[in-house]
Amino acid sequence: MTRPATVDDIHATAQAMPHVTVFRPESNPVYQVGSKSFVFFRTPRPDAVDPDTGERYDDVIVLWVASEGDKQALLQDDRLPFFTTPHFDGHPSVLLRASRVGEVDRDELVELVEEAWLAQASARRGQAWLTSRPPTP
Repeated sequence: MTRPATVDDIHATAQAMPHVTVFRPESNPVYQVGSKSFVFFRTPRPDAVDPDTGERYDDVIVLWVASEGDKQALLQDDRLPFFTTPHFDGHPSVLLRASRVGEVDRDELVELVEEAWLAQASARRGQAWLTSRPPTP
């Protein structure tokens, strides 16, 4: 693990991606590319609740993924705290509580945010961004 991820890593990575707009930056920000959300911080909703108390989670983050296969891989990885709810059945995204972000490696979370952006960006923007990156060793 490079280091545990933080919520600030999510914000910094999302903001660093090209062509990003942010709605409600002061509370529950929604990061979009080309008017499509790729990361957003949810308000408490009845589909995500503490199983012991029934209280709605107030710290849920939604991250888009490229495919149902990617979603299932993240959900089935026991070392990761990603989850979903029936509300997101058939939706290409995973949920993560801000209180559990530190259970994810920073580099892995950065990659997930970048992939979320790629999943929502136009093919032209996605290709331009991928081309602009230095080659990986």
